[in-house]
Amino acid sequence: MQKSFDYDVAIIGGGSGGYAAARVAANAGLKTVVIEGGEEVGGLCILRGCMPTKALLYAAEVMHLTTHAEPWGIRAENITFNFKQVMARKDLLIKGFADYRHEQLRNGKFEFIRANGRLIDGHTLELLPMGSDEGRKGNFREGRTLTAKYFIIATGSKVAPSPVECIDPSHCLNSDAALKLTRLPKSVIVLGGGAIACEFSQFFRRFGVKVTLIQRSSHILHEFDSDATSELEKVFRHEGITLYTGTKIIDSRKVGSQKEVVFECLGKTVRVSAEEVFYALGRVPNTDSLGLDKIGVSTDCGRIVTNHLMQSNVPHIYAVGDCTGQHEIVHIAVQQGEVAGHNVAHPKRMKEMDYRLLTEVIFTEPQIAAVGLTEQKAQKRTIPYLAASYPFNDHGKSLIMEAKDGFVKLLADPMTGEIIGGCCVGPYGGELIHEIIAAMCKRMTVHELAAMPHYHPTLAEIWTYPAEELAEKIQIRGN
Repeated sequence: MQKSFDYDVAIIGGGSGGYAAARVAANAGLKTVVIEGGEEVGGLCILRGCMPTKALLYAAEVMHLTTHAEPWGIRAENITFNFKQVMARKDLLIKGFADYRHEQLRNGKFEFIRANGRLIDGHTLELLPMGSDEGRKGNFREGRTLTAKYFIIATGSKVAPSPVECIDPSHCLNSDAALKLTRLPKSVIVLGGGAIACEFSQFFRRFGVKVTLIQRSSHILHEFDSDATSELEKVFRHEGITLYTGTKIIDSRKVGSQKEVVFECLGKTVRVSAEEVFYALGRVPNTDSLGLDKIGVSTDCGRIVTNHLMQSNVPHIYAVGDCTGQHEIVHIAVQQGEVAGHNVAHPKRMKEMDYRLLTEVIFTEPQIAAVGLTEQKAQKRTIPYLAASYPFNDHGKSLIMEAKDGFVKLLADPMTGEIIGGCCVGPYGGELIHEIIAAMCKRMTVHELAAMPHYHPTLAEIWTYPAEELAEKIQIRGN
């Protein structure tokens, strides 16, 4: 085996996961290089994911509150908006975040190379200059190479190919293209029911676009419990989003200036037309041009299969973030990057990823946030639990805010009372869930949470009600 390498570790991809891995490895004294082949530097979250979409969603929330101010005795008439200014503010914010990431990648602690890369053997990466035809296509021939003792792959994800033959994603809007719009379409058909589909549906609708959402499953956001998704479906319909679930797409075509989608729903054939179709049928790992098959790295539908150390089946090759495909969440990518960076630097005292506190937030309104186990997951894994919930429409602070949709829910171990899951569907759910993340991090029981002081009137005190209910039940069972 080769004993001398150009670098101790080479990281392919400079997004959140790749940067985290590079920071940890370089700080541990390893000679580190990051290779970034994207047209822009920053990663999906900064450039086309978390940050730009949430900037637009917050603008949509301000628009919604302004046009629905009557409950507070405020009359706002002739409300208008400037879409170019909405997008310009988003662009300015993202430029700041991206510039900062660019500075981090060029901080001198590790080398930063702008190139595409492909592994030609287990320790050698071939590079091609940015902008070349070969680079864009992933067709790597002759070019510069570098060697490394370890590799960490952090190449992220890309828009998934269509699972339906009649739908061509290249003829549709998607989350990337929507962030570059210069004007809003008058109407849009949204295909899919995941986070991207739901968040963009509400964004479009709150800025006056006619929205039809078509989802294959019986509920949107099908990985959450049905009580949570049903609450959001109710709000969507109330806000004027036409929602179809349990569908099967049959055909798609251009009809004059409109785009038409034909599908089955409840045994009937339905035809819907709009100015645009928004493709939100998922993303897939961006790994097909890396040459993984030639060096024996195991993949599953493009996803690099890793263990809890973030190792692939080839022990010196690690992978983190969306290219591992399990949890497409930026803070998970960062944690995975830190674990991988630590493990290549300290092979004799490795760390493992712990997904016990796995958290997901959907930034619609109401927001949906969950940590740990849902009822659906607990039942699938045959994990015993007790659950209790409490609605926002009977809670002081949310009544003041006119934020009456949704509820909070806790899951607890029926013997010990330890909190094993939490869900918030309601105002600022993404913020409120952090109380349960903290409680679960310290393995608190519902008894401890119920006894913890909460200021009144606040949104956070709503957690005490399901905690008290569960504490009473579990005390009775223990006597």
